[in-house]
Amino acid sequence: MINASIIIPTFREADNLEHLVERIVQSMCGSGGAFEVIIVDDNSQDGTEQVVDRLRGVGHPVRLITRRNERGLSSAVIRGLDEAGGEFLVCMDADLSHPPEVIPALLDALRQPDVDFVIGSRYVDGAGTDADWGLFRQLNSRIATWLARPFTGARDPMSGFFAMRRDRYLKHDPLSPLGYKIGLELIVKCNCRNVKEVPIHFAQRRCGSSKLTLKQQWLYVCHVGRLAGYKLTHRR
Repeated sequence: MINASIIIPTFREADNLEHLVERIVQSMCGSGGAFEVIIVDDNSQDGTEQVVDRLRGVGHPVRLITRRNERGLSSAVIRGLDEAGGEFLVCMDADLSHPPEVIPALLDALRQPDVDFVIGSRYVDGAGTDADWGLFRQLNSRIATWLARPFTGARDPMSGFFAMRRDRYLKHDPLSPLGYKIGLELIVKCNCRNVKEVPIHFAQRRCGSSKLTLKQQWLYVCHVGRLAGYKLTHRR
């Protein structure tokens, strides 16, 4: 039986995948329990399939889902969550900004009684970001966090590095995320009341280019408005 499923949405991240999966395997092998890595790729055509074949060839528990007619980080994460077989579900970015070595700590926190959702957080004691993480990105992250305040008291609800139980996920209300902030959508639509944060050091991406654009920022504002409407009609 699979204990943990680690979902990684990708688009043109082949240069990072091998190193990322190797680090995941090293961190998970000492934690006990079977695990799987699910890569959900939006038809990158950048060698992702060949990288996954090599990783599987050396025995790593990796499977690839290639989406040919759909694109978007949030919907890719949902596809991975839907197909995951683990008791615990972990989501992380492919760009090596999230440290795989922290995955066991996320799972340990999730095993605590009544914890619904665990965030790999940049903004709690013991956490941090690379010194060259730009002022614009820091300001953008802080504003986005402030906009999320009506939905959760978590200090870093914008983090794309999080974990939740599969049984909690399966109880979600209909999901309709916009943009790339799927974690906030899950906290709200899965009625996650007890959110715990584990400190991480957020690194600059290793290869490739950032997917953060002005369009994605506008979609996030629209997403917040949509969640506000949902909360008004689903008071619990």
